[in-house]
Amino acid sequence: MNKLNNKNIAWFEEWFDSPFYHILYKDRDDKEAESFISNLVNFLKPKNNTVFVDVACGKGRHSMFLNSLGFTVDGFDLSENSIANAKLKETDTLHFYTNDIRVPLKENHYNYAFNLFTSFGYFDNEKDNQKAIDAIAKSLTSNGILVLDFMNSNKVINTLVQSEEKEIDGICFNINRSYKNQHIIKDINFKFEGNDYHFQEKVKAITLASFKKYFEKANLTIDTIFGDFNLNPFDIDSSDRLILIARKK
Repeated sequence: MNKLNNKNIAWFEEWFDSPFYHILYKDRDDKEAESFISNLVNFLKPKNNTVFVDVACGKGRHSMFLNSLGFTVDGFDLSENSIANAKLKETDTLHFYTNDIRVPLKENHYNYAFNLFTSFGYFDNEKDNQKAIDAIAKSLTSNGILVLDFMNSNKVINTLVQSEEKEIDGICFNINRSYKNQHIIKDINFKFEGNDYHFQEKVKAITLASFKKYFEKANLTIDTIFGDFNLNPFDIDSSDRLILIARKK
């Protein structure tokens, strides 16, 4: 039995702090992630004294790459295990913190906030999604930029792979996906050392129209919308990503 059965613990608190999460996603493409960030930096052209915050940074791989480009970076995540791991790589210009996305890490401090790879939309209560956007906006300086990279919900729903198996490090993960009540749900079942485990990912299929409403309430104006990591234009039917670049008024 895992803590998911405790209704007081949100799925993301349990799953993202689990070693099994990092096993399942160990083969994520770091080169693709670094290429995406390089494309963003080339587009945004931040100054040398720019300060970034990496929102929901996980183990900090994106923060570390940004820092390697010469920028000062703070990263934060709710997962204490991930932040403990990231802290091993801290420098004078790279720091990591345990923090809730609904709370500004520092107010009026950052020139840029990055929230990448669908690290949003995890809450059941719609008000919490707005609180998260509000908190990120509060952390930005005037004219600060938020880059929010989300799945293209429309394409994901229309091309949903309902079930698959993945064997990684000797663990056979059985994955089932569904779309219910405006959420993309992924149920993950496996055995490890004779015990049965079940985790669930549940992400709201947020549309561009909904993001526009979040941003407007947070005093953010969308400047540009891209549809993939190469920064091609967004198409609601065919784009893999919904990448929003918004400016604090």
